[in-house]
Amino acid sequence: MPLVSRILVPVEFSPRCRGAVQYAAAIACHLHCEIALLHVVMPFSNVYGSPEGIALAGDADVTTGWVAQTRADLETFMGEELKGLSVTREVLEGDPAPAIADYSAAGKFGLIVMPTHGYGPFRRFLLGSVTAKVLHDAPCPVWTGPHMEQAPDRTSIRFRKVFSAIDLGPDSRAVLGWAAGFAREFGAALTIVYAIPDFFGGIYFDAEWRTEVAKNARAQISSLAAELPIHAEVSIETGDVPAAVSGAAQQGNADVMVIGRGRAPAVLGRLRTNAYAILRESPCPVVTV
Repeated sequence: MPLVSRILVPVEFSPRCRGAVQYAAAIACHLHCEIALLHVVMPFSNVYGSPEGIALAGDADVTTGWVAQTRADLETFMGEELKGLSVTREVLEGDPAPAIADYSAAGKFGLIVMPTHGYGPFRRFLLGSVTAKVLHDAPCPVWTGPHMEQAPDRTSIRFRKVFSAIDLGPDSRAVLGWAAGFAREFGAALTIVYAIPDFFGGIYFDAEWRTEVAKNARAQISSLAAELPIHAEVSIETGDVPAAVSGAAQQGNADVMVIGRGRAPAVLGRLRTNAYAILRESPCPVVTV
């Protein structure tokens, strides 16, 4: 079974979104899979309070015209860059986050690629909310990151070093398995990162305690790697968890970081705490599994 057979890219026509498409195209070209571009038109009734929403709300003709124009824009969006790939394009009306999650589930997509921020006249409603909700609700891994607008052309994108930050909690097997599968597909080196905080829950951990935790973590990681089975370097970091993980990725010239969603509390914490911070600070794209 292929790692990914269909990739969904939510489109809002921003430079960040164009970068997301470049990453999706690079993956799709290598894996010979389909890309679906999706734009969700938010109903004006959802954005009362903004000058744009007040001016246009309730005007069915304007809504219809806007949807028609959006369809036309999407049909030509990055046409040259996506030549040679299997691409579908869809415009839906609704609340963006649940629409994206529902569409990805119905279409059995294996990966969603999207930027971390929204764009356009309703930007203040999208910043930090749409991506956060998709990360929480999507049934498949989500590829995102804070520097999407800096993505090179798809032909220049390479995945040589894959880093996977795990917490040895319930998500770790799935996270590491996905990272290993991606690394194998692209012939990349895999590094497992485990971060030990200096300070947690009001308690400062001394050096002796951290040494013991690092020893136990290496043993558990070795056992997990043998079970999967995979071969990977192991990097044990200490300090502030997001900074430690991001620092390891930067120092190791990581091309992509794979982390868990943080559904259960563990050393890396929940998605809304450390995982969000990792997404914001990471020097490379981040995949949440």
